Amino acid sequence: MLKALTKKAIYAVAAFAFAVALTAMSGPAKANESPFGAMNGAWSGGGTITLASGAKEQIRCRATNAVDGSGANLQLTLRCASDSYKFELQSNVNHNAGAVSGTWAETTHRVGGTITGSASANRIAVRVEGTIAAMLTVSTKADKQQISIEAPGSEMSAVAISMNRGK
Repeated sequence: MLKALTKKAIYAVAAFAFAVALTAMSGPAKANESPFGAMNGAWSGGGTITLASGAKEQIRCRATNAVDGSGANLQLTLRCASDSYKFELQSNVNHNAGAVSGTWAETTHRVGGTITGSASANRIAVRVEGTIAAMLTVSTKADKQQISIEAPGSEMSAVAISMNRGK
């Protein structure tokens, strides 16, 4: 049971990391000029999780991104599920002069940490640290978003997700 809980916590953290990446992508100066502004709203989609063993699983996700009036701050809630687990991630991030920073928490397993990185145009690249360390990139173009997470050495080694803005 401890092994399963640890595995679930790692999955949740990695997924949260991807959520953080989403979050990081939504936030500088004015909402319409910031990378965060492009991320505002409801998103859903799916992708693949690759485990350290090489096994792959399909995952479905829904996200809600709320960007403040200045466009510099983003609050994100992400819920994801596969056949074997589910998690809920929350993050608060700030964008200032190309730098992204903030915090994240996976509420199901009570883990969290920090987010640091950079943003330019429609791409965000961040490092998520806490229970695990991961590199995340998020690209947003119109109503489509691509998320990539790389967490070598963790139970969940990679995540690739495509999201669409809700209608």
